[in-house]
Amino acid sequence: MVMGELTTRVDVAVIGAGPGGYTAAIRAAQLGLDVVLIEKNKIGGCCTNVGCIPSKALIHAATVKFEAEHAANMGIDAEIKLDFAKTQKWKDGVVEKLRNGIEMICRFNGVDVIKGKAFFTSSNTLSVQTENGMRDIEFKNVIIATGTRIKELPNLPQDHKKVISSDDIFSLDKLPQRLIVVGGGYIAIEMACLFTKFGSRVVVIYRGSRLLKKLEPEISITLARKMKEIGCEIVFDGEVESVQGNVANVKAPDGIRKLEFDKLLITTGRVPDYEGLGLDKTKVSVNTEGLIEVDNTMRTKDEKIFAIGDIVAGPQLAHKAFRQGKVAAEVIANQKSAFDNVAIPSVVFSEPEIATVGLTEQEANEQGHKIKIGRMPYTSSGKAKTMDKTDGFVKIVANEDGLVLGVHVIGFGAADLIAEATLAIEMGATLEDLALTIHTHPTMPEALAEAAEEALGQAIHLYKGKM
Repeated sequence: MVMGELTTRVDVAVIGAGPGGYTAAIRAAQLGLDVVLIEKNKIGGCCTNVGCIPSKALIHAATVKFEAEHAANMGIDAEIKLDFAKTQKWKDGVVEKLRNGIEMICRFNGVDVIKGKAFFTSSNTLSVQTENGMRDIEFKNVIIATGTRIKELPNLPQDHKKVISSDDIFSLDKLPQRLIVVGGGYIAIEMACLFTKFGSRVVVIYRGSRLLKKLEPEISITLARKMKEIGCEIVFDGEVESVQGNVANVKAPDGIRKLEFDKLLITTGRVPDYEGLGLDKTKVSVNTEGLIEVDNTMRTKDEKIFAIGDIVAGPQLAHKAFRQGKVAAEVIANQKSAFDNVAIPSVVFSEPEIATVGLTEQEANEQGHKIKIGRMPYTSSGKAKTMDKTDGFVKIVANEDGLVLGVHVIGFGAADLIAEATLAIEMGATLEDLALTIHTHPTMPEALAEAAEEALGQAIHLYKGKM
């Protein structure tokens, strides 16, 4: 790294220190490159600070409370008291430890972390507004990893007090007794389940007729049923038209409803965040969806500029950004690398958990595959019974030759189950490969093998008549 009076010269500048950005910076440094990592807020990005990590910490805490309160059939009768402020403090400690760990790893690898807002001045120079003034950077290559920001609703402006965003959840010091959640995507579902299990009275208002509409219909049906069982109300084909004080005017199929609330949570998605980045000073191209266009090496139409994560096409998932960050760094270091993964898994930490990878049944049919379907209900799983977690199933979609095309899980342990399924698709595994692999008993991954057996007509724990 060359320090001049006005300009720092580096091999790689990374803008944004979220999962993709810090991964790219560390990988580039491992490969012997001079790297600066620029972050306008906190290192770790949305995922570490207001996304994946704090939400999963709170979800775990809520689940511990909820399960302790609902274990009477196991002979456990507990009186549980929640100190929500203390739970938030515990969550903050988890986040801080992870954030400090990321900073430490960056430092150990020689990455120079700069706190400030970066913007392009040309295709090979940046300026960074820091607390100590402007800092100019001349780079050989740059990786844009600026992520997303909360999408605003014009008719429901957020005051961050009563009408809040998913980011605001993590600074609440008091559990809302009455919570309205607007939306039907994964953030809405996770937050609704989380606060229902903590003890809030939750109402979900969704404009559509099916939660998580891109997933298998039977998953959506199972999810809605289970959410209602734990006490969450769902208003389908509904819309919050306006808010007056602590009352939401909701247009529902049965007419206008007036719902009182303590907090109204907007969870209508996120949009790419490159405002003020100065892309007009470069040759970077943005598509009609507002996403930066890249090839499979993560290179933009400006040869020295790469982009990764939520600002490029594909699902807005941290693990996608991790992989793309490594690809960009390796390409810059003249290694052969490409984002050519066949499968990207996704998980919803709802009640129960949902995980999916590959094609749905409908998608496989639309692509012209002659398909085989295998299902293993959790009611037939020994492990699920021992955990009192029999809501859910594993569904496998394969072609006529048995090649696994997609796997869809709802139920306990889904987030962990999907890893084996993703590997199966990535490696071109067949139903027989899964069925013939010995799975530890009793465990939840057995359900994956037995779903494959069911598709092959060989299921042991499901009776469908003699062959």
